[in-house]
Amino acid sequence: MPDRAPGIGPGGGRPLIITEDPLLLDDLLRLCAAAGAEPHVRHAVPEPSGAGGERGGGYERVGDGGVRDVGIDWESAPLVLVGDDIARRMGGAPRRDGVLLVGRDLDDPLVWQRAVEIGAEEVLRLPDAEHRLVDRIADVMEGAGKPAVTVGVIGGSGGAGASTLACALALRAARAGERTILIDGDPLGGGVDVLLGGESAEGLRWPDFAASRGRVGAGALEESLPELHALRVLSWDRGERVAVPPAAVRSVVAAARRRGGVVVVDLPRRVDESVAEVLAQLDLVLLVVPGELRSVAAAGRVAAGVRMLARDVRVVVRGRCPDGLDAEAVARLLRAPLAGEVPVEVGLPGRVAEGEPPGARGALARFCDGFWQRALGPAQGAPV
Repeated sequence: MPDRAPGIGPGGGRPLIITEDPLLLDDLLRLCAAAGAEPHVRHAVPEPSGAGGERGGGYERVGDGGVRDVGIDWESAPLVLVGDDIARRMGGAPRRDGVLLVGRDLDDPLVWQRAVEIGAEEVLRLPDAEHRLVDRIADVMEGAGKPAVTVGVIGGSGGAGASTLACALALRAARAGERTILIDGDPLGGGVDVLLGGESAEGLRWPDFAASRGRVGAGALEESLPELHALRVLSWDRGERVAVPPAAVRSVVAAARRRGGVVVVDLPRRVDESVAEVLAQLDLVLLVVPGELRSVAAAGRVAAGVRMLARDVRVVVRGRCPDGLDAEAVARLLRAPLAGEVPVEVGLPGRVAEGEPPGARGALARFCDGFWQRALGPAQGAPV
């Protein structure tokens, strides 16, 4: 599903460093090591070995004083880190994606001019931009492409069926062939792994990530989670811990998104710091509202809190509405677009209790399939 990001090509995942500054080189090698990368290094732009633009050490001097790469590194490296010390001598290098200008002088007014001359995507100043640079290098190592379509599901009232819908959405995405991660964002919800019959499955749970700081590897995250019904699940265990630091939540959700495909998050109805970190990374929030007046009133308060942080909130009406109130009217009352209606399946709780995952068949499965057909159509865009 995800295409490769610009600049990620057949370079073997090894970034290229070009600098003559030994201190800057030490920093860049350290940051590459932190991201798990072994870079190619060029210590200088060499002088030509003869007159008339003869090749010298991989570069060719051109008439205007610039240089042109004649080796394979410049074009094939997935990421090029150009030291600011050498940038003014690289104005003749061919344009390409994935070039970063890296230096230390925060007060240099001409740095942006040099960045334009070499076609740099970003100017990064160390040490302030170290985390950003490690992220860019690690993206190359992971082959990062388009981020996952990331959907949160939240109940407008108690017993709305948000966890059931979240599990069903994840299941149908996985059955459609999408790489899928289901994240349980509600520590008091009992665990979405239970809904999928996988409470005993081997793999990490949220408490195992409580000490996470900085970047979490996307591939390592996926491989560490239990696999249930062809999708990966990050749930809570049955221990006493009911909170994970917001920084850890941010890192884990960001790693799941970088892996591409689909991420579904089952959200609690309260919005604390950790939930705020999740909401900031979602493409869409589905607010599940039972078709009754009291639930609509409760959902209004939930929607007000979520709307402050989420970029797109839409309503899913569950069950029949009372006389005089249809699904469109519910959405209008909540001041959010209608994503659809899900009828109540009388036999669903019994089937789940017998081991059938939510969304395996029936009306809920049909709703989820229709949702993903719109969200993951040919354009591969965000949900519509």
